[in-house]
Amino acid sequence: MTFNLEKDRFHEKCGVFGIIGRERDGAYAGLEAARMTFYGLWALQHRGQESSGIVSSDGRNLYRHAAQGLVATAYREEDLEQLPGHIAIGHNRYSTSGGPEDCYNQPYLDRKHGIAFAHNGTLPDTSKLEAFLKDHHVDMSNMNDSAMMVAAIGCYMDDGHDFITAVKTAWPLFIGAFSIVAMDKNRLLSFRDECGIRPLSIGTLDGGYVIASETCAFDTIGATFLRDVEPGELVIIDEHGLKSEQIKTPNPKLDMFELVYFARLDSLLLGKRVDTVRQDFGRQIAREFPIKADVVVPVPDSAVPAAIGYSQESGIPFEMALIKNRYIHRTFIRPTPELRERDLKMKLNTVPELLKGKCVVVIDDSIVRGTTVRHLVSMIFEAGAKEVHMFISSPPVRYPDFYGINTPHQDELIAAYMTVPEIRDHIGATSLHFLSFEGMIKATGLPADSFNNSCFDGNYPISIGKRAKEVKQLGPGQKLPLSAFVPTEYATSKTR
Repeated sequence: MTFNLEKDRFHEKCGVFGIIGRERDGAYAGLEAARMTFYGLWALQHRGQESSGIVSSDGRNLYRHAAQGLVATAYREEDLEQLPGHIAIGHNRYSTSGGPEDCYNQPYLDRKHGIAFAHNGTLPDTSKLEAFLKDHHVDMSNMNDSAMMVAAIGCYMDDGHDFITAVKTAWPLFIGAFSIVAMDKNRLLSFRDECGIRPLSIGTLDGGYVIASETCAFDTIGATFLRDVEPGELVIIDEHGLKSEQIKTPNPKLDMFELVYFARLDSLLLGKRVDTVRQDFGRQIAREFPIKADVVVPVPDSAVPAAIGYSQESGIPFEMALIKNRYIHRTFIRPTPELRERDLKMKLNTVPELLKGKCVVVIDDSIVRGTTVRHLVSMIFEAGAKEVHMFISSPPVRYPDFYGINTPHQDELIAAYMTVPEIRDHIGATSLHFLSFEGMIKATGLPADSFNNSCFDGNYPISIGKRAKEVKQLGPGQKLPLSAFVPTEYATSKTR
């Protein structure tokens, strides 16, 4: 089996950012929109690491730069100098399929119509969109869902609609999750699907406006959070200020995994600080599963707040006994078990003095395939732990996501074809406990219907079209047959 630490995590598809300056005395107060976008994208790096791009406008022309890699390596000083103007949008991409091809780097720039477009999310049902483009004789051979959205808007502009009207007219073709920043030479637009599955917020800066996937980007550039872009809302910002139009009736369903794992700790989602919610996840799981132990250890970095909350609620001391090497971005896929194991140790290492002879509570945010946690449990036992109790600060993930998260097929999700006791035996832990669905919702302080919980309950609030055939609904205690993706070497596991 190929083991890759990054492959056994969920990944966001991307992060988006937009900014428009305020005109003063015929000028834009020296605003370098592209440079501010660069810093905003840096703050959103966790949402996408494959490529990054910026489009800017000086009111006369649109300028674009995009490159593979992290924000730190995708831009040079000369690149930013070639992106003049007071309006800019940016995009960090994580490829969910097909690899990190240059042709999919965003923002997309349609020079014919003078528009640019950056998309966070996924359209799982593109049937209406494809039929429309086919009727308009558009070649879709090298298009993903985001590129098809741009093409549809362009088709309506060819029919005589202006940019704003074209967006509103094309909107019914967009079936899925989308949080979008877009622009022409003089305006910045943002709009969200009716459920607001992926986050999108508005800030202010020196009389101008900023749009970002997360509020942490506002803090980085000194902007002030104003409000969220509402689900189903179209926001238009130009030299006259901000205008808003509700295009579709809102049905708010923010993706729960934004709070569980994706969003940065200092961001605000639905008025809640992410760090606070994750600590409350930890407190809730401590209430649900009280246990006697010597130490609470998080899997860095995403599980640290939940581990702090667990420690505070239980009174068990918190220790950073797992150390993450922050300077390794991706591990190579190695051909032998020995080298695969070394890949994990390149990412994480134990502090044996904090583990030897102890009953250890390990906190993580989720289990996907189970490969990482299995190796992790083994490492902790090898460091001398007497017992290893795994606590997961979210319920079992039994269904794939179709709205912009890179999740495996359902038959690769370990919780879809194993019960909790079977997963415990598979990973070799002394015990395994997942936060209950009810406990997770309680910890947010918001109603369950505020969220898209499809990874946990299989209820998809926006049509997933033909992809529905890929999903089998599982009742309590029901599971899929043993996955074909589970190798024979892991099909049975020894308990510890």
